[in-house]
Amino acid sequence: MDFKVGDSVLVLDEALSGVITKIKGDTITIETKDGFLLDFYPIEIVKNKSIQDFKKSLFSHSNVHEVISEKEKPIRKNKPITRVKDRYEPTMEIDLHIHQLVNSTKGMTNHDMLTLQLDTAKRQLDFAIQKRIQKVVFIHGVGEGVLKIELDYLFGRYNNVKFYDANYQKYGLGATEVYIYQNAAPND
Repeated sequence: MDFKVGDSVLVLDEALSGVITKIKGDTITIETKDGFLLDFYPIEIVKNKSIQDFKKSLFSHSNVHEVISEKEKPIRKNKPITRVKDRYEPTMEIDLHIHQLVNSTKGMTNHDMLTLQLDTAKRQLDFAIQKRIQKVVFIHGVGEGVLKIELDYLFGRYNNVKFYDANYQKYGLGATEVYIYQNAAPND
């Protein structure tokens, strides 16, 4: 910025103002309204434009034309707004309730049902890892907790996942969310 003797200036980062009385090299001396002479570098001060100068620059014809041309630009269509909560929602849900997996449990023992549920969970988790799906929710229900314990054991065998209780407001106590780290190699 070009400064000259007689310019009214403000000091940045301090509550000081004054008039330039001397310029020597890269040192500018200002006299404050209290009569003190202080030295500053050009980067430490700015010109103090008067209200009239400010109004002139604010309402100049070039600014009016800029504003008008800006208003005439076509308006971009807004993208649909996604809430922050929605961005972190899991992308894949697997319901492991036995009635969701088979039409009838007739002839199946508890062990058969548990095995089917665990095989489904393992197959879906492997699919999510392969397709690089980052979050998966396994809905297992509350019950006696046998399936949840077995799922915890299954998920613990993978070194590229972490698992924790899913969103309580949405699933209650009967779901586990699995977060899959994308840069780790899957377990085989």
